[in-house]
Amino acid sequence: MAGELTLQDVSLQFGGIKVLQDVSFAVEPNQIFGLVGPNGAGKTSLFNCISGHYRPTAGTVLIDGTEVQGARPATLARHGLARTFQHPALQLHETVLENVLLGAHARLPGGALEWAVRTPRTRRAEKELRAEALDLLERNGLGWAAHLQADELSHGLHKGIELCRALLMKPKLLLLDEPAAGLPHSEVETLIATVRRLRTDDDITVVIVEHHMGLIAALTDRVVVLDHGAKLMEGTAAEAQSDARVIEAYIGKDAADDAA
Repeated sequence: MAGELTLQDVSLQFGGIKVLQDVSFAVEPNQIFGLVGPNGAGKTSLFNCISGHYRPTAGTVLIDGTEVQGARPATLARHGLARTFQHPALQLHETVLENVLLGAHARLPGGALEWAVRTPRTRRAEKELRAEALDLLERNGLGWAAHLQADELSHGLHKGIELCRALLMKPKLLLLDEPAAGLPHSEVETLIATVRRLRTDDDITVVIVEHHMGLIAALTDRVVVLDHGAKLMEGTAAEAQSDARVIEAYIGKDAADDAA
């Protein structure tokens, strides 16, 4: 299992607006990699380019050496990529288990006709995936909620459901979009432990967009800082936090000068 991600001069433009400008970096297999920057820096747009929701205007996105820019999310799932969103998109009137099972679409055998007539193969696959989904919920502290409706649970638990749904896709590369947003401190600590376990136990490469710098510092091997759609610097979280350019981008030049 690999999970290498490489971006080469990725740019994105909507009309005359340059959203991303020549962004390049490489994420090695089994790394935990952070993507940080002030609001409007282009982080989510870059995630959208990687995950198939936007097609880059220029540049190359590679997963394990295969060019995937412009591929649809379903195709990228077959390349081993899964993603969560800042605001989980759940079916609120379905059960937690049913929401997690939506992540199995890329693993279903056969075509629509075979599933319509429910052949022995599809019934067997459905049973196995249901067992896997229940196991994921149990391992992530949500086994008790499997048969509750999603709208009965909190925002923080919705993020856990979405993570389980992504993990049911058996990814080798997982993109987490602001997983700590809206979580209390105790749940952030649980999230840190969960992401570490994804690397050590499941051999998954993780890329995180996050504003919570404590989480970034605790988890990541390396970070890229974006500002106004361009790569500002790359290094460790500690290097980023002490970099004058990063401080200026986050709090403004005047405030940075006053702090100095």
